[in-house]
This record gives sequence, structure tokens and C-alpha cells, in this order.
Amino acid sequence: MNEYYFHLDHLTVGYDKKPLIKDICIGIEKGEIVTLIGPNGSGKSTILKSITRQLKLVGGNVEFDGKNLHELSFRELSTKMAVVLTERMKPELMTCHDIVATGRYPYTGRLGMLTREDEEKVEKAMRAVHAEELGGRDFNAISDGQRQRVLLARAICQEPEVIILDEPTSFLDIRHKLELLAILRRMAKEKGITVIMSLHEIDLAQKISDKIICVKGDAISHFGAPETIFREDIIRELYEIDNGSFDPCFGSIELPRPEGTPRVFVLAGGGTGIPVFRKLQKENVPFAAGVLYTNDIDYQLARILAMETVTEAPFQEISDEAFARACELMKSCERVIDTGVPVGMCNRRIEELRAEAKRLGKLAE
Repeated sequence: MNEYYFHLDHLTVGYDKKPLIKDICIGIEKGEIVTLIGPNGSGKSTILKSITRQLKLVGGNVEFDGKNLHELSFRELSTKMAVVLTERMKPELMTCHDIVATGRYPYTGRLGMLTREDEEKVEKAMRAVHAEELGGRDFNAISDGQRQRVLLARAICQEPEVIILDEPTSFLDIRHKLELLAILRRMAKEKGITVIMSLHEIDLAQKISDKIICVKGDAISHFGAPETIFREDIIRELYEIDNGSFDPCFGSIELPRPEGTPRVFVLAGGGTGIPVFRKLQKENVPFAAGVLYTNDIDYQLARILAMETVTEAPFQEISDEAFARACELMKSCERVIDTGVPVGMCNRRIEELRAEAKRLGKLAE
């Protein structure tokens, strides 16, 4: 067995000794970013609370740097692990600076007095999350997004070896989501801090994580690198998606395609078709697209949103078969939209399709 830095060894978690998720066996290397994904109520928070000793384990063990997590004293654990969970804190008469400063308490003496060095670390942590201006404000009087940044600063200030976060991007706007995740990535890759968190935004999870844990039912359904997890079939099954689809190329969830016989044919390619595809989808207009090479970025979206996509193998000239099918579709559609696809040696027959659409009196740009 590999000597993992953080190891969930046949872990079973739940409440009141009743198992919710059983037999979790996962090894995590030092400095990895590991993200739990799955539907609401699947047990992601229960796992995080269990590995931070906020819930008693139903079975199995958590091993941390070669030691049983439950054999560590709370003081020792607080110097190694920082936790940012979703529960709303309501401390009385504490400023944001005071909240961040509590991250230094595991390192202070009996009186809990902070040294000048501790204060400098508090200020540095607040700068790292762009929360300097919040220092003197009442923690209960700031927004949810600002609270997330302050709590992350507290975790940074703690100088942990592992940081556990439950939905850390909740309540944050796009800019601050990106900033927070960039901070976590720097902590992991530059300082070797292991990050374990849950995220609802699967597109962000795909981009930042080294490993993904899929939580569903009473077990871990999948565990592995993002490229093995973020596939159309796995995400569809995990979230039971029946009203849209997951696009692994863009890392996005797509609304259902407009159903029916195509009313519009889109001459597209090289990314020129994407805004047109989305516009037609919003207008609930069923459409066909072509002629698209299967390595073209337009193809990746057309295969999900178009009722039919006329394709060609990469770097090949447009075949007679593909050309004929495109002509048939143009004749049956009400109009043809030319997105201005660039034409080169391989796809030069696009010009013939443009001429045919114009001859039919259906060409629109």
C-alpha cells in the first residue's frame, strides 16, 4: 500500500452511529487539491466534518502524516489543520481582525497574547485575501462573501499543513471566486499545503483539482483525476441530469437542445458558430450545422445543441457525401446563417455551400 500523506482507510461516516457513506478508501498526496462533488444532501459536508473530528466516525480510520487523526491532541491538530465550514459564525463584539487573529492562538502561551510576529502574520493573511479594509469592522456586519474571505484569512494565518473547506466559493462573485481559488492553488503548489474541499461549481472543480471525489448514495461512486471524472456519462449519472447535458470540452452545463425539424442551417467553423448556436437555442429554434470538422471547437457545442451536425474528418477535404447532406438540409430549412467561417484548402467547398444557399434565396449573415 502506498504511504499516503492523508489516508481515508475504510472510512464510514454518518450520524448517531448510523452509516450514511460506507467504506471510503482514498489516498491523498501532500500538496494535492482534492475536491468533493455531488448533488445536494449526498454527504459531502458529512465527510468533511468527520475528517475534521466534528463528527464521530462510524467506522474506519483517518490517517494524517502516518498518525491516526484521533490520536492527535486538539492543540496539535489545530497547528496542522485549518477548517472553513459553511456554518454561520456569530461571535459577539469581534472585529474581522480579531477573527483572523484566532488563527494564531494555537501558537500562543496560556494567556493567548499575540506577539508582533503574530500580528504581522494576521496582516499578511488579510492582505492575501484582499480583506485589509475589513480589519476594524464588526464581523457580524459584513456580507457573506466578505465573511468567506475573512475566514480564509484565518485559515491562512493558522499556517496549516492541511486546509479543509466546505463550499468556500459560496456567496462570492466571480472575481472573488477566482481570487480565492488562485490563493488555494498557490498554497498547495508553492507551500505544499494539502487542500480538501467541496464545490458546487463543477467547472471550477475541473480546473483547479488534482483529484475528484464523486459522492452519491451510500458510497463514493468515482475517484480520480479530473480528466477521468469529467465525462458526459459520469456527470449525467452523478447528478441524474435529464433536462440538459454536461459538456466536458467547455466544462459547462448546457440546457436542452431545441427539439423538432431543423428550421435553420448554420454554416459554421473555427468558433464562429458558437454565439449563433446559443442565440438559436435561447429562441428555441431547432437547427442543423455544418460542415464541421470533428476537432473543431464549433463541433463540440453543435453536437449537443444542434438537431443534426454534418461532419468531416479533421484535415480532410469536404467529401461529396458531407457536401450533399449539407445541401439537403439547406433546402429543407427556412434559412441559412453564414457565420463567416474562414475558408482554406481543406474546407474550400464551404464557398460552394454559400453559393448554393444564395441561389436558394435563403442566405443570411
